[in-house]
Amino acid sequence: MGKRLLILSAITYLGLVLFIPAINVFYQAFKGGFGEFFGYLTTDDFLSAVGLTLLIALIVVPINAVFGLCAAWVLARNRFPGRAFVMSILDVPFSVSPVVAGLMMILLYGQNGWFGGILSAINFKVIFAFPGMVLATAFVTMPFVAREVIPVLEEIGSSQEEAANTLGASQWQTFWLVTLPNIRWGLLYGLILTNARAMGEFGAISVVSGNIIRKTQTLPLFVEQAYKQYETETAFAAAVLLACLGFVTLVLKEILERKTTASSEQ
Repeated sequence: MGKRLLILSAITYLGLVLFIPAINVFYQAFKGGFGEFFGYLTTDDFLSAVGLTLLIALIVVPINAVFGLCAAWVLARNRFPGRAFVMSILDVPFSVSPVVAGLMMILLYGQNGWFGGILSAINFKVIFAFPGMVLATAFVTMPFVAREVIPVLEEIGSSQEEAANTLGASQWQTFWLVTLPNIRWGLLYGLILTNARAMGEFGAISVVSGNIIRKTQTLPLFVEQAYKQYETETAFAAAVLLACLGFVTLVLKEILERKTTASSEQ
């Protein structure tokens, strides 16, 4: 009886906070029919928001992939004083609110910020412009690749890499032919999470972007703007697109977790 009560409580909770709201989003988006739904997704404002969101993700994901691999390699293959502190610094984007992260960007790169004078002198705008949006997104997505690759590197150890170096392989050959194949599933998992967070980020972007339509408005900001303007059908249609992105991320996450587990058992 107690077990069934716990299961019923869990299902009820998930229904209230997840399933019912998600069903309502899809209902509101499609209640006018598929024709109207796709009509909402072809407006100039929506397409501009999607294009900007994709562009930011295309820039941020490779940057954090390279950073994450370098950070994971250093932290997994070396023991040095302050390693625990560096690991803690890596987790700062997880513990700091995205809104606070956006405020930090303004205090650094805003007109009256620490580097505001220098940026104004060279006529380079960061805040309320595209560079600030990239910086904010890069900050909030920074830990994902490193945090997924570090456990994999620690689990496989360094024996295969040492053997490759003993046989005369260069550092690059060792990385591409030995290390990368062993960490590929963890790396892909981190990239998927990075991409999902980059495309769905709202808090930090809303602070540094200014939410200028067709200039600095990403898809999550477009949803908020459309809803505030009482364009509820448009807002729900865009929200469906973001929800589908989340669903695809969950499916890929499950697949890669199974791949990672299977690889570690071999």
